[in-house]
Amino acid sequence: MTAAQTPPRQKTMDAAAPSTRPATPDLAGKHLHFVGIGGCGMSGLARIARKSGALCTGSDMSASPTVLSLQREGFEVATEQTARSVPGACDILVISAAIKADHPEVLEAQRRGVTVLKYAQMLGRLMIGRTGVAVSGTHGKSSTTSMLSHILIECGLDPSFIVGATCRQIGGGSRTGASEVLVAEACEFDRSFHSFYPTLSVILNVEEDHMEIYGTLDAVVESFRVFAQRLPDAAQGGFLLINHDMPHRLTITAGLNCAIETIGLSSQADWHVELGRQRAADRIPGIADALSNAPVVRLYHKDELVARWVSPMPGEHMAYNAAAAAILANRLGAKWEEIAAALARFQGLDRRMQLLGKRKVGRGFVTVVDDYGHHPTEVDTTLRALRRHYKPHRLICVFQPHQHSRTRFLMEQFAQSFSEADITIVPDIYFVRDSEKERHAVSAGDLVDRIRQRGKQAMHLYPFDAIVEQLQVIARPGDLVVSMGAGDVHKIAEAFLAL
Repeated sequence: MTAAQTPPRQKTMDAAAPSTRPATPDLAGKHLHFVGIGGCGMSGLARIARKSGALCTGSDMSASPTVLSLQREGFEVATEQTARSVPGACDILVISAAIKADHPEVLEAQRRGVTVLKYAQMLGRLMIGRTGVAVSGTHGKSSTTSMLSHILIECGLDPSFIVGATCRQIGGGSRTGASEVLVAEACEFDRSFHSFYPTLSVILNVEEDHMEIYGTLDAVVESFRVFAQRLPDAAQGGFLLINHDMPHRLTITAGLNCAIETIGLSSQADWHVELGRQRAADRIPGIADALSNAPVVRLYHKDELVARWVSPMPGEHMAYNAAAAAILANRLGAKWEEIAAALARFQGLDRRMQLLGKRKVGRGFVTVVDDYGHHPTEVDTTLRALRRHYKPHRLICVFQPHQHSRTRFLMEQFAQSFSEADITIVPDIYFVRDSEKERHAVSAGDLVDRIRQRGKQAMHLYPFDAIVEQLQVIARPGDLVVSMGAGDVHKIAEAFLAL
């Protein structure tokens, strides 16, 4: 697709310039109905809206644990999705990203003249009148949002938040706090973050992704530029923290009126992140002896060391994410000493280099890890971090490609990203959102062929049971097996551990 063919920017009813922000919405007494309320983001959104005075109901396809939890909290949730599910006095219908235009509840709302808002549009409205913190970037959003929320809770700042992953330490994927701080991931898919009204934001990184939407990297960069323009002026508290080392930084920040600072591994960044071995000066009070040899993150502001903490998760990318969370927390009022102590206590989140356990094999053990990585940069960075941290005899990666379009657009990058794996096993591509034409344009076998062409061992196996059986055959003591992908590939790691 050429630049001229790039899909046009989608206009939404909330896509106003920051200088013309609408008034704080009055939701008191309004009836909001959430279609797909069982999702992590939608359930959090419903809870925050209810705290704002709205009457909130919802529907979902099944009585999932999240739906049951909402029902216990007093939400009325239907487990069928038909026109009859829309309440008679509904004022606003809020739909998740998975809901199509021809969904029966959407059609019924339109027939009645009920306002229909997408998830991001409703979340953007809820940021108005609050201190909205939007965590954006191609990678690292969930980890950074979780760490920031954890810090704010530990420091007594009592935030509301919505995270696109489960972090059990902070109560799951959402929370309704007493303060006016609302922390949320800002996803660039379908340009949905153009509906946000943040006061503070971070752009962690910008790379090619969602190319079925954007078509070109230039269009992705432009989308982040438009997002950054939604921050208020510096005099109104507008603040952007942005990756110093990426080539698109100046394009994105040109003409902005908010305060801007950079973060990176480069010493030239305003905030310089360093991950290294502990020194005598790094002996941090309250840190257990078991962590005495763990890597330490040091954060410098214009060459001045402002904080250091034991790295909560392996890899420079996680040190970078933690530092971004720390800077935003400090901007919101948390003290550096409390921030460092909170980060040292962070226990991670589900599907982000999550240690699932160890399985006895022969006279030793195989370490089993699960990760959400589904972009070439995430795959490469995660595999390198796992090898450096665990030092396995062999690194076996079970990678489930997510979306046929992403696999096709980024095929060569994906093939190169497995250079750290000794063996790569690829099940069928996880089919979501793509067209049937796209589904037939590329296969998991194509990716395996590209990996083999680079001299690496790879195989395409299906179904999941066959992969579990293969792992039983090839796993040796000292190996590390990582399941990786945004689909349901974690079931393979769980089944391998359970045998």
